[in-house]
Amino acid sequence: MEASLRAQRTAALLIFAFLSLLAVSSSAAQEIQILNAERRIDLSSQIAIVFLTLKVENTGKAAASEVLLSFPPTEADHLAEVKAQAASGKKRKKTHVPLDVKPTDVPDAPKGAKCFRIALLNPLSPGETSTIEVLYMLTHSMEPFPAEISQSEPQLVYYRDSAYILSPYRIKQQTTFIKTPSTNVLSFSRVEPTNRAGMELKYGPYEDRPAYSFSPVLVHFENNNPFAVVEELVREVEISHWGNLQITEHYTLAHGGAKLKGVFSRVDYQSRPGASGVSSFKNLLARLPARVHSVYYRDEIGNISSSRLRTDSRKSELEIEPRYPLFGGWKSTFVIGYGLPLEDFLFESTDGKRYLNFTFGCPLSGTVVDKLTVKVVLPEGSKDPSAVVPFPVEQHMETKYSYLDVVGRPVLVLEKKNVVPEHNTLFQVYYSFNPVFMLAEPLMLVSTVFFLFAACVAYLHIDVSIRKR
Repeated sequence: MEASLRAQRTAALLIFAFLSLLAVSSSAAQEIQILNAERRIDLSSQIAIVFLTLKVENTGKAAASEVLLSFPPTEADHLAEVKAQAASGKKRKKTHVPLDVKPTDVPDAPKGAKCFRIALLNPLSPGETSTIEVLYMLTHSMEPFPAEISQSEPQLVYYRDSAYILSPYRIKQQTTFIKTPSTNVLSFSRVEPTNRAGMELKYGPYEDRPAYSFSPVLVHFENNNPFAVVEELVREVEISHWGNLQITEHYTLAHGGAKLKGVFSRVDYQSRPGASGVSSFKNLLARLPARVHSVYYRDEIGNISSSRLRTDSRKSELEIEPRYPLFGGWKSTFVIGYGLPLEDFLFESTDGKRYLNFTFGCPLSGTVVDKLTVKVVLPEGSKDPSAVVPFPVEQHMETKYSYLDVVGRPVLVLEKKNVVPEHNTLFQVYYSFNPVFMLAEPLMLVSTVFFLFAACVAYLHIDVSIRKR
């Protein structure tokens, strides 16, 4: 009976704590208001890049330590990156400090909305204001329409958004600017006041909108920029303590734009480059580290010679051309490999561990990666591997066997979906290694040669002939 009463009391306390959390979250949202919000959406490429500036005010009686962001369900699955920074000062004297952004759950948010929590550097006292600048990127947010075009037609796309900024706070004044890659805008929704000037659409200013206001808009415009999508990229980074870092990258590349309708004519494509296949692409640029060597570029058929490598003391650029230009719906698979000096990327930490400092992301500029897998192959005998990545990734361990391996090489696998150029940042892999293991393979080779030599000597000194007694 007493145990039953304790269980009921515990359940009641948990329910009370949960309801209190909801009340605190709801009241915290009511104690913040946005005095001014300006949103600039850049649709110049296949990635929608959005700059959002918020001037927030604490209207409550207690200090606020965080600000919430909300994204509508139509953008939740396309959201690739969210960054925030606190801005202070004016124009040339303006300073920026990065802020921590983490996903969170907001009870009163619309169904399917995705919310984030921005942690302020210093709590915002009652009556104080602060300016926050947010950068976020959306992939696959532009839908080709028509879905199929001929070789001579331009590519038209739809972009869907809201004239009002979806926010858990009341917004006193807000304006949205949408920049298109060309002046050919076939149609756009109007939520007055709405204006258009050249390649820019302006929605607003809108006054005193309540929380979670939403008014859908649709923009139909021409976008012939390459929709280069890497459906899957597997990067293998193999560490050799003998002085080399070997990189092997397996690409599955596709054109994510409007599919080609009809037959491809290479004569028209080459004779009218400005009017035929304007939305296709035939080359890509891979930005590689400096001091790269032993570069190769091949596919299932063999080596592809249509590539050019430019190097200097700071960077290397590899310009590649697939065997054929890529139109909407077309795919190409290939492999890029190269070597790097290990001393530029492998270091030793203060606690005696070794760590690899390398770049995450895709070297091909201007591409979107649907699924990226980075495999860091450590030397045999490495222990306690761990990764430090500046954004969430999935991790697991594998084992790889190569020449003369006994127990295999540990492989730390990092996986991430929806990767954009903003993810091309440094990450670290720490591990412990005993230098004695570097002698394992040489000793194995020496032992093999020695036993082979001993077997030959023994064979030559053994008399196996048959004699009569």
